[in-house]
Amino acid sequence: MGSVSLPQRRAVLTGGLVATAAMMTGCSTKTESTAAPKAAAVVAATPSSSADAPPQTPRAVFDRLLEGNERWVAETLQRPNQNVDRRKSVAAEQKPYGVIVSCIDSRVPPELVFDTGVGDLFVIRTGGQVVAPVVTGSVEYGPLTAGSPLIVVLGHQSCGAVKASYKALKEGKPLGGNLQSIVEALRPAYEAVSKEKHADPVDAMIRVHTKLTSAALRSNASLAPLVKKRELAVVSAYYSLDTGRVEVLDGRPSAA
Repeated sequence: MGSVSLPQRRAVLTGGLVATAAMMTGCSTKTESTAAPKAAAVVAATPSSSADAPPQTPRAVFDRLLEGNERWVAETLQRPNQNVDRRKSVAAEQKPYGVIVSCIDSRVPPELVFDTGVGDLFVIRTGGQVVAPVVTGSVEYGPLTAGSPLIVVLGHQSCGAVKASYKALKEGKPLGGNLQSIVEALRPAYEAVSKEKHADPVDAMIRVHTKLTSAALRSNASLAPLVKKRELAVVSAYYSLDTGRVEVLDGRPSAA
């Protein structure tokens, strides 16, 4: 992951933390169109002062990311921090301002979706953005060692991992190999969705799972103290393959 500084305010929490990395299995291939998120559900971003000045608070990071997503949607990308000078400047030390937990789906590249560059984000990608202990360790790495004040759990439209898990759970037919571990991780979302009728139960399951994951991270023993002090926010969001827009589901940080 590269070397990082240890902010004083993290000193108590960082003892014994081991940086981990996680790669898990499968996501999808075929796109199934669903309704694009309503405009009212998307929070307008406040323009940032400069791409060179990293945001320091949960809300400032939140606004920076949504502003980048608006550029992605409008095809007005700035591609900040994507040059040789930036590469060299972060070679010795990194301090990304955000952590993104997203799916491995090739159509959802967080650095592009939020128009960011080298050294801006810690990105953890697993099938269906499933979080297991080793993944949680990777998520904790940003806030606890680099002081990253925002975590975004990013679900997305037409997630193949969720679709396959929904089918496997509904039919009672386990998937092969380690894919079944993804199915089991998604079971709570499936059970929640199964209690009600949904026009698109798979899409509903994607959204519920994303919210459950962010809630679990918010209450994590290492992260909860930072959330309580408002030094860290955990946001759940949904990415539309059709529009490119990120819809905020819950956990948006306050302006204070």
